Amino acid sequence: MSLSPAVWQRVREGVGPDVDVVSAVAREEVGALGARRVDDSRRSMASRVLGAGVLDPFLSEPHVTDVAVNGDGWVWIDRGDGMEWTGERLSDDEARLLAVRLAGAAGRRLDEASPWVDGQLPSGARLHAILPPLVADGAHITIRVPSREQASLVELGERGMFPPEWLGILEALVRRRLAFLVSGGTGAGKTTLLASLLGCADRADRLLLVEDVRELDVDHPHVVRLEARPANVEGAGEVTLTTLVRQSLRMRPDRIVVGEVRGAEVRELLAALNTGHEGGCGTIHANAPADVLARLEALGALAGLGPEAVRAQAAAALDVVLHVVRDGSARRLSSVAAVLRRPGGPVVVPALDWGGGGSVPVAGAAWPVLSARLGLSDGPPDADGGLGAGGLGAGAHGAGAGGAGEDGAGADGAGADGAGACVAAVLSLPTGGGLDADA
Repeated sequence: MSLSPAVWQRVREGVGPDVDVVSAVAREEVGALGARRVDDSRRSMASRVLGAGVLDPFLSEPHVTDVAVNGDGWVWIDRGDGMEWTGERLSDDEARLLAVRLAGAAGRRLDEASPWVDGQLPSGARLHAILPPLVADGAHITIRVPSREQASLVELGERGMFPPEWLGILEALVRRRLAFLVSGGTGAGKTTLLASLLGCADRADRLLLVEDVRELDVDHPHVVRLEARPANVEGAGEVTLTTLVRQSLRMRPDRIVVGEVRGAEVRELLAALNTGHEGGCGTIHANAPADVLARLEALGALAGLGPEAVRAQAAAALDVVLHVVRDGSARRLSSVAAVLRRPGGPVVVPALDWGGGGSVPVAGAAWPVLSARLGLSDGPPDADGGLGAGGLGAGAHGAGAGGAGEDGAGADGAGADGAGACVAAVLSLPTGGGLDADA
């Protein structure tokens, strides 16, 4: 049914974001129609004026994670199996009007003076929209739909995100207050895993969550949220993640969490982790665990830090990198790596690797170090703070009597009574050949 121009004119002239007001206007203008047709009009009009119009059905689907409108007007969605074409199409004018309306709903302005926008819709979905001439064709809209239900760490394991043997390790990571980053590509599940890990934090902990746009949904009784704010059209009023990390330090945090480390705020985060704020964490875009340090260097440069300064800070601040990947519809934790201190600078070395599906998890060269940090020792440390005859010692970072420095996995730590035997006992995992004397 098409509503008369009078209805749309009255909406444009003053109807606010209230479904009941929209309904009243529709009923007044089409009062001669039957109640059913009026109700149909009400729903259609509310969707077009207050909602996302043709996108609403997709945004309400339980398994949809992303909705996109390309410059040609075609609508695409992702149900977890990759992007798929919907067959729906918007005209250039419809796409532009929708982008502007959604930006307004997110409290942002989108026009020629401000041709792109990042924001959060009232539903919690994350919006990005961009207009020509920044894009060659029509308006582009991308909406990231938040999970309807935040899964616990146990539930993620049951869904196959990581091997069941790793549950205790991940819980110990949080319980022992190790500092960690979750790395991976877009849509790999970084935020989902981070939120579930934070749900394992002590109930008495005060969690300070710093985000550009709210995405973390944490099942914890004591969460304080800080959210960045872009500048207004006059260029004033901007509040950056860097500023918010500084503010969080004054708010008596037990854990500082940066939803996504992607700018100069890395300096404040590393500084905080090096000044007694244990258990800090965040996510970062990287293609592999070994790439995380290079990524931190690039971000540190935005804050005026040189590579050596970033590596020195990271070596002292970070303990673990958790790397997630996306294989088609499956998101999995593929690697648990330890940040090892070396004379030439820190390195990220795999401690546990998993290829997904029915493959067997494999312990890597850094497992002795990680297990010691997690307190998963089945025997006391020897005189050197590493592996005793009974297995892994509980020393700070030692992994063998002959260890190469503080975090070394030495030759004496890989004997039959050392790392290999302890891995088998604790995890029932085969070693990946990385625990020998040459590791």
